[in-house]
Amino acid sequence: MSQSRNGVSAKELQRHLGVTYKTAWRIGKQIRELMKQDEEQLFGMVEVDETYIGGQHRQEDKFKKKTPVIGMVERKGKMKASVIPNRHTHVILNELRKGVRKGSHIVTDEFGVYKKVLKLGYTRTAVKHYRKEFAKGMYHVNSVEGFWSQLKRSIDGTYHAVSPKYLQSYVDEFAFRYNCRTSPVFEAMMARI
Repeated sequence: MSQSRNGVSAKELQRHLGVTYKTAWRIGKQIRELMKQDEEQLFGMVEVDETYIGGQHRQEDKFKKKTPVIGMVERKGKMKASVIPNRHTHVILNELRKGVRKGSHIVTDEFGVYKKVLKLGYTRTAVKHYRKEFAKGMYHVNSVEGFWSQLKRSIDGTYHAVSPKYLQSYVDEFAFRYNCRTSPVFEAMMARI
């Protein structure tokens, strides 16, 4: 589980370990507990974006049954991601305050909520995706969008579906892998025991 880029399903653990599915699922859950994100705040240039995970793909209720997740990536550094109840202003700004130290430069897309970060002690640059602008020089949200891509492909391909109840532990797992991308993941996990 520490070596796989896309995660390991409980069925895969069941086959390798020769245990029941219920036991394999619990083992995976316990390993994910070791991968919980810490409370350390990000600083410097930080990309912030949100996405939706799960649910059905019918057009009329596109986001109704999906779970929103906010992600913050320090440029060439660590990342944090959290499942949030909705994309309301107070929810997003509260997560930003918890995850990013004041004085940081926030890079976002054009979502209007982020206009309010200036009052909270941050500076901000927005890239305007609706104008097909995906970077303004060194300002972009490509790192956090790359994380979303990896997370979603892994959930779809390895786990197939994750309930909203357990989604945070899977988000923690992939954030842990992202943060340990330059060091041995197994050693980082063992340091937490």
